[in-house]
Amino acid sequence: MVTSVLSVALGGALGASLRYLSGLGITRLVGHGFPAGILVVNIVGSFLMGAFVVYAAKRGATYLSPLVMTGFLGGFTTFSAFSLDAVTLYERGQTGLAATYVLVSVIGAILALFLGIWVARGVLS
Repeated sequence: MVTSVLSVALGGALGASLRYLSGLGITRLVGHGFPAGILVVNIVGSFLMGAFVVYAAKRGATYLSPLVMTGFLGGFTTFSAFSLDAVTLYERGQTGLAATYVLVSVIGAILALFLGIWVARGVLS
């Protein structure tokens, strides 16, 4: 258990650092008008999550999942875990549940962010 937690922590630190540096680099390339850095990181992270799931299953490397999937890719982008969950539901034939998960996740997260802004502005004003 402790080893898994330390693996997640190490991977998370590395992934979050790479997300930060990638975001800076991409923003320097394309400018500040559009969140291209986060978009690229989300897409690349989701690709890496899909590739790692297959690699780990075929090569018996699932023991690396806490380090790579939860830690590194979770720190790099939480969007990759969300994408994996949505695709897993879809591949299980639970298309309606997958669609519901995507819609509730995206809309719920945006509404929660608005709510957090509203509450914080009210408390801090």
